[in-house]
Amino acid sequence: MRHALITAGSKGLGKKVTERLLNDGFSVTVTYRSDDGLDEIKNEWKSYISKLQFIKADVTIKSDLMRAVQETVEKWGRIDVLVMNAGPYIFERKKLLDYSEDEWQRMIRGNLDSAFYLLKETIPVMRKQKFGRIVSYAFQGADHSPGWLYRSAFAAAKVGLVSLTKTIAIEEAEYGITANVVCPGEIVGKMKEASIEEASALNVEKTPVGRSGTGEDIARTVSFLTADHADMVTGAVIEVTGGIDVLHKYR
Repeated sequence: MRHALITAGSKGLGKKVTERLLNDGFSVTVTYRSDDGLDEIKNEWKSYISKLQFIKADVTIKSDLMRAVQETVEKWGRIDVLVMNAGPYIFERKKLLDYSEDEWQRMIRGNLDSAFYLLKETIPVMRKQKFGRIVSYAFQGADHSPGWLYRSAFAAAKVGLVSLTKTIAIEEAEYGITANVVCPGEIVGKMKEASIEEASALNVEKTPVGRSGTGEDIARTVSFLTADHADMVTGAVIEVTGGIDVLHKYR
């Protein structure tokens, strides 16, 4: 049985990814930050409980990340898939000069440093298996290092993560490891845990395809990238946006 480690996999986009990989036949380790809602999600997933592991971890803390990988390997003996779903985000729109040093550091630690630590711990396991699938997240256009008004810290971290992911794709290809980036579009609120069917029932004119993006859209993409025979897709940056221009909403 393939095993996946998904950061922040109990809510939002991560919840839909976890559900999809469970349905694909994976066992899954889920990291979570808060105990709020944990009992409810365990009850919701009770039919899969033998295939699940929950580890409390903060992606901005190195020791938490290292412990999450170690406990995963101790329990399952392998990690076939790493989905770096967690990533801090500052919702307040403000220019770089209005960011505090702590906010800057949190964006870098949670979105870029966290990947460094997870990859350092996980890739040796994948090398031994001669198989691995790594998925990170970025934002629309991150492949081309665009400026993103009011999102300087988050954007800088994610553009760095794109380059890191592409580099890993080259360095680790000989070990049967792929690394790709998924870029969600505007998926907010309840749509993070919504299905495509639910979104299709709601007309959203600002999105060219006519509906909001959903967690299921991201989950379907991750499912494809983590399949055994998806090895020809590596170092790719895949935008799942429905054609909406996220970067230039505010000018």
